[in-house]
Amino acid sequence: MIEDRARYVDSALRLGAADAVGFDLADIVFDPRTLLKCMFGCADWGKGPTCPSRPGSPTPWQYHDMLSRYQWGIIVHAPDKKTSQRISLAIEREAFLDGYHFAFSLSDCGLCEPCAGCATGEPCRFPKMARPAFHSVGIDV
Repeated sequence: MIEDRARYVDSALRLGAADAVGFDLADIVFDPRTLLKCMFGCADWGKGPTCPSRPGSPTPWQYHDMLSRYQWGIIVHAPDKKTSQRISLAIEREAFLDGYHFAFSLSDCGLCEPCAGCATGEPCRFPKMARPAFHSVGIDV
């Protein structure tokens, strides 16, 4: 497990991350108040396909229950959202192929510029690749 984590950190750096670090889930703080920052701090509230306000979106406490079943992960820092998302999805795929079948990345979506859902109200162009941001699932970053 520690070896895999280090390998994914190395992969992230090789793919263009400015930094990447492993963490244990016990190091992550869940706080439903993050939703307030989304509701009253984000101009895209109610618009984006990964927004916690969209119909059918899990609540922060539902995300907490789902994510608490993981043991560890890596945090990827990149120069921009699009690069971060590309790297996160690549690591997610790599982990899945390595047998971590529930591998899932969180990344402030940067696939479209501008976001189709936010800018025009169109459906998401990449619904299978869009991922929610840390704060939108209740993680205090």
